[in-house]
Amino acid sequence: MNDRYSRQILFAPIGEQGQARLAESRVVIIGCGALGAVSAETLARAGVGHLVIVDRDFVEESNLQRQIIFEESDALNRLPKAVAGAARLARVNSDIQIEPIVTDVNFENVEEIIAGANVVIDGTDNFETRFLINDACLKTKTPWIYGAAVGSYGLTMTIVPGSSPCLRCVLEAMPEPGSGPTCDTAGVIMPIVTTIASIQAAEAMKLLTGQTDELHRSLIRIDLWDFEFNRLDLSSFNDEDRCPACSKGEFEFLRGAGRQVTTTLCGRNAVQIARTGVGALNFAALAERLKPAGEVAFNDFLLRFRVDGYDITVFRDARSIIRGTTDPAVARGLYARYIGA
Repeated sequence: MNDRYSRQILFAPIGEQGQARLAESRVVIIGCGALGAVSAETLARAGVGHLVIVDRDFVEESNLQRQIIFEESDALNRLPKAVAGAARLARVNSDIQIEPIVTDVNFENVEEIIAGANVVIDGTDNFETRFLINDACLKTKTPWIYGAAVGSYGLTMTIVPGSSPCLRCVLEAMPEPGSGPTCDTAGVIMPIVTTIASIQAAEAMKLLTGQTDELHRSLIRIDLWDFEFNRLDLSSFNDEDRCPACSKGEFEFLRGAGRQVTTTLCGRNAVQIARTGVGALNFAALAERLKPAGEVAFNDFLLRFRVDGYDITVFRDARSIIRGTTDPAVARGLYARYIGA
C-alpha cells in the first residue's frame, strides 16, 4: 500500500483500484481563484496524476484571505496565479504532473485547453466563461462541475453530457451584466469557498473512479451564515429537450456568441469591453453594489467607478471603458470582478 494515500485507499469506495484510476486521470481546472485553489490542492493531495491549472490573473494581497495555495511572496512578486499555484502544488506532491497555463479562456482556445480531460472543474468568476465551458464539454462529452461562491452562499452542479441536464438547461440564459453581486462588491468568506470546492472535488473523485451512481444529481445551494441548505433534484429534470445545446447540438458560445469584445484604445491607456444582446443596465442598483468597493457616481448616460487606480466607465448597454491598463485580460478580469457576468 502506498503510504501517502493509505488513508484514502482504506476508504472502501476508492480502494487500490480507485487510487490507480486517480493516478491515470487528467483534470483541467479553469480559474485558480478561491474555488479553483481549493479544488486544485484537494485533488493534488488525492493523487490525481495530471492537473492542468488555467488562469489569466496574477496574485494580489486580497486573494490571500481565501485562495489557499498562494502566499505573501506570490502577491509581492505579482506572480501569475497558474504559475504560483503549480509551484505550490509541486511542493505538496512531487509525484504528479502539474501544468500551468496563463491565458484568458475564450471560444478560440477552450477546446484545446480541455482536450484529453477526464473532468473539468469550474473555478471561474463569470458566466460568459461558464457557458463557454458548458458548450465545449457538451461537444467533447467531457463531464464538468459548475461552482460559484459569494458572500456566505454558494452553488454547485455536476454536468455529465448525455446523462444529466447542462448549465443552460437550468439557467437558460446568461445573467445580465451588473445584475448580481460579486466577491469584490459583496465580499466572500472562506468557509463557503471550502464547502463548495470540497463538493466539487468529491464529485470529481466519483467521476474519476467511475462511480457515477454516487453523484448528487442536484443543483445545490448553501448559505453558511443563515445555515440554509437547498437541493434541487435534477435526476428527473426534462427541460434538456428544449435546450439548444443539449437537444440540438447548437454550441453558439463556441462560435463567439455572448462574448466580450475587447479593444485597446490607442494612446489612452484604456481597454473597451462590449457585449451584444444586453438590455439597459440599472445604474442605481449597480451603484449600490459597487459602493463598498470604491468611489462611484452615475447619471442618465453612464456610471463611473474608481478602484485600485483604475477608472471604469459603464454605459447603459453594458459597454465599458477601463482606464489604467492596456491589457485586455486585466480589463476582462476587472469587468468580471466588479460589473459581473
